[in-house]
Amino acid sequence: MKSLALLGLLVLATPIHAATPEQHYLDLRDRYIAKFSTAKESDEIYKQHDAALNELAGVLSGLVGPVTIKGLPVDGKSNADTLFKGDSGFGHLDGLGFASEGDRRQAVVTTTGLLKHWLGEHREDGMPQEIAAAFKSDRFYYQAIQDSPFAKYAELPIIKPASARAAAAVLGVRGNGDLKAPPHEIDVVAIKGDKVFFLADTDAVKTAEIPACEKVGKQMMVRKTPQDAMAREDQAMEAYTKCFAKEAPSQSWYAAAVKKAQSQLELLLSR
Repeated sequence: MKSLALLGLLVLATPIHAATPEQHYLDLRDRYIAKFSTAKESDEIYKQHDAALNELAGVLSGLVGPVTIKGLPVDGKSNADTLFKGDSGFGHLDGLGFASEGDRRQAVVTTTGLLKHWLGEHREDGMPQEIAAAFKSDRFYYQAIQDSPFAKYAELPIIKPASARAAAAVLGVRGNGDLKAPPHEIDVVAIKGDKVFFLADTDAVKTAEIPACEKVGKQMMVRKTPQDAMAREDQAMEAYTKCFAKEAPSQSWYAAAVKKAQSQLELLLSR
């Protein structure tokens, strides 16, 4: 009887759900964010910060396993650029990051668990909480990597391999200035098993302006409402990109863009 009572106490004292590897990473990350966000900046703190990012990269490497993406470094780094809350680049998608020289091509590999948690952390930023919806949102492609805003011009109809649970590709423009320009960046994201693969190529394809959409944008700009110039520019940009997405399939460069996106997807999943 005593042994049964002792066993009952042990069962009650044991957590029902042991901490997952993802939770271990998040707990470690959050402790470092709390530490560095309140620390006085110094050379020593910067050294500790770099060491913390390296430690997080090691944990992430254990979570996602070996990653080989042709044309990118073998060893990944933390996709989080900074653990100083409020700094530019804070809050990127948690995962292993890989980048070519000059960041022309960047990839992130993470887990579905970390992706879902990250979407929740950006709920107040207007980030869709369903993965499928997030993959269609320009907010996802903006906030996942880099520090520059991203404007989605069109979704590209790639063919999802049987081995993938989900796949999406978008054509757009990234930059800190005017985002109204012929789109040349293709971003592809896919889920295979419990791993998420994201590849952004900032100079993937050459496109051209679409005159009909230029006309739509100009018509929006000459409207008297809204009176706020910035709000009017936002509406004009929204109308322009909506038109662009509709007209893109009929353009001479469209087939090349779709082919490029498909090759990026195959590059990501050829592990």
